[in-house]
Amino acid sequence: MASKSVEAGRRVRLPAGAEGPVEVFVNGTQETEGEDFTVRGSEILFNRTLYKEEVGRGRWLAMALGLFGSYERHDTVDVDFSLGGERKSISGASVEP
Repeated sequence: MASKSVEAGRRVRLPAGAEGPVEVFVNGTQETEGEDFTVRGSEILFNRTLYKEEVGRGRWLAMALGLFGSYERHDTVDVDFSLGGERKSISGASVEP
């Protein structure tokens, strides 16, 4: 029933046509462009590796039943950007190597 944190990567892809300003949050904390990440074309590149938790079936079932929680590192990325003149958000953006 073990879980472990594995490297997810450093990149998040923006949708085609996405424009700035781009605001990025990792685990609910706002990141600073130029310090924590840069935007290159349609990608956000982080200055550090982000992690995700891999949870086995047994552990997932135990968490779903409320027997215990998850204690490994799991970075969640949320992104706000403009698209077609409207502000859009991606919650739980996919992190790539």
